Amino acid sequence: TPIVRANNSELSFLLLFSLILCFLLGDNERLALQIDGDVLIGGFFPLHYLASELQHSYQSKPQVPSCSGFDHRAFRWMMTMAFAVEEINNKSSLLPGVKLGYRLLDSCDNVHSSLRALFSLLTFSESTVSYFATCTCLNNKQVYPSFLRTVPSDLFQVGGLVQLVTFLGWQWVGTIGTTDDYSQYGIQEFSNHFRRSGGCVAFHLTIPKSPTAAEIQDMADMLQISTANVVVVFAVEGQLWDLFLELSRRNVTGIQWVASEAWVTAGLLMFPNFHDLLEGTLGFSFPGVNIPGLKEFLLNVRPSPKPGMEYINMFWEEQFGCQLRFNLNPVCTGSEDLSLTSSSYTDVSRVRISYNVYKAVFAIAHALHNLLNCGSAGINEGKPQCCFDCLPCADGEISNQTGSTECIKCPDSYWSDKDKVKCVAGVEEFLSFSETMGIALVLLTLLGVVLTAIITAIFHRFRTTPIVKANNSEISFLLLLSLKLCFLCSLVFIGQPSVWTCMLRQAAFGISFVICLSCLLVKTVVVLLAFRANAPSSGGLKLFGPTQQRTMIFCTTTPQICLCVGWLLGAPPFPVRNPTYQIVLECKEPWPLGFYLLLSYIGLLAFVCLLLAFLGRKLPDTFNEAKLITFSMLIFWAVWICFIPAYVSSPGKFSVAVEIFAILASSFGLLLCIFVPKCYIILLHPERNIRKGMTGKYR
Repeated sequence: TPIVRANNSELSFLLLFSLILCFLLGDNERLALQIDGDVLIGGFFPLHYLASELQHSYQSKPQVPSCSGFDHRAFRWMMTMAFAVEEINNKSSLLPGVKLGYRLLDSCDNVHSSLRALFSLLTFSESTVSYFATCTCLNNKQVYPSFLRTVPSDLFQVGGLVQLVTFLGWQWVGTIGTTDDYSQYGIQEFSNHFRRSGGCVAFHLTIPKSPTAAEIQDMADMLQISTANVVVVFAVEGQLWDLFLELSRRNVTGIQWVASEAWVTAGLLMFPNFHDLLEGTLGFSFPGVNIPGLKEFLLNVRPSPKPGMEYINMFWEEQFGCQLRFNLNPVCTGSEDLSLTSSSYTDVSRVRISYNVYKAVFAIAHALHNLLNCGSAGINEGKPQCCFDCLPCADGEISNQTGSTECIKCPDSYWSDKDKVKCVAGVEEFLSFSETMGIALVLLTLLGVVLTAIITAIFHRFRTTPIVKANNSEISFLLLLSLKLCFLCSLVFIGQPSVWTCMLRQAAFGISFVICLSCLLVKTVVVLLAFRANAPSSGGLKLFGPTQQRTMIFCTTTPQICLCVGWLLGAPPFPVRNPTYQIVLECKEPWPLGFYLLLSYIGLLAFVCLLLAFLGRKLPDTFNEAKLITFSMLIFWAVWICFIPAYVSSPGKFSVAVEIFAILASSFGLLLCIFVPKCYIILLHPERNIRKGMTGKYR
């Protein structure tokens, strides 16, 4: 039958569970806070943060190391576990008919003491739930298959600390750690991420398990002489005590401390003599919450001479500075009022680690509840009952162990196979010329280029006719050239991204479209001036002759050219391998605002064109070019309004295809609306290709 117990290897702050219906307890000499139950939960807490180092002769039974430095905050963690167990036992909906018990031990924040406590819990199997172990080393499920935790990995904290330090402009920092895995892995991850962000580590100090006075002084000397005024510390508060005492004794100030979550909220370091030293310390902490009923439970704790209450008696003496033994003074009565005291034990307004302990106990209770329900269902139905549903891993993750509760992320350049059981070499994905979608887009592009070339040839052949000469034929040929460039620029989006194609694609698209819209804007203005005047040869049109028209095209195109040049010089797009959706080769834009500014300017010109063309929609309709421009602009706006949400929501190469489609659709819209009606008159109705037809006087 399973039992719940605690286990600790390098990390003292682990809450460990093994489930059993009957249990054996060894090492009765160990102090423990315990209550019997059908299922026992074991827990380790660092009630003391200093443990003596014993010299073993290996000729006699090792002595139990003495512990000192009582930590009120850790005692609150311990009592929170007792509170959670009591709350679960009072719930009729959770584990009905099953009483939870616990056996809570002091790890002394020391590996040897933790191992001795571990061996006092004899069980057949074990499972581990941690409330404080954030070390990234515990992410390896092959080494720690039964390890779970209610606290995030240090990977998240390290990322936040690096962003904090670099955001504040601190590029020259020192680091301090200890000899345990939490500190070593945390410092290693921070240093690696910090260097990749352009920072430099000035020095690294390692605090030994039991530092001598000389070692503490050497570390204090290094901190004083170093030019790095920012120090990142991965440690727990008990390990920093001696160093901070020495720095405080020397009256050291001016150091900007960046704290890991293990000590950033510790009340132990908030002593008045540390204020000048630690003032302004920065760091990230776990979210603080309020646990209903916890404060009342903690305040109702009372000392007792009964076995298993030794830790509560120890806390009572520490809290009130008295003795529970009557032959010593001052004497504790046991009726002292905890509500009148102020310490990290009674401060439960926003608990953090205590909440992790609370969640850990409830997690194991719910797991046991589901297990018992599953077994009951199987017995009642007379057939095996699965206790959980197997869900497939996400793309890029695998699970190759039966019953595994977590998926393993594939390394860079690798992807999960179809069964999600092994990582295979990833196939690079991009919109290529050989795939069906790429071929279709290329054919559409060539169709647009050919149509533009045919229309250009027709206009050149009939360039002396009124319909071509009207509204400055030079602008019509420039518009056809820019449309041809619009079609051709879509080819740059197809194929494997390179440095040059990434830089060229958006710039070519932005500039060619602005030239198109500038030509249309000039055409619209000319039409309005020509037909709004009393006569086609009125003074307004003379003031806007060919020179002014060229100037307007130049002035409206120049801002887009400057924007593109500045974008490419300042933050040019570049090819990257994006593993978040298969392994996609794509162009990354380090300055997304540049792309949106480019689109915004195109949208501004299109809006002005639409507005002016709309004003001229009721001009003589024998051949109303303003009406055709209005239709083309409506198509243009419809395409690009649909483009933005489709572009943002499309993954990988499909976002590229969406942009190409938008370019081709809007280019075909302009080509067909502006020039096909003119070609229709030129080729099929030449009788309308006269001057009177252009002014609306043809009958």
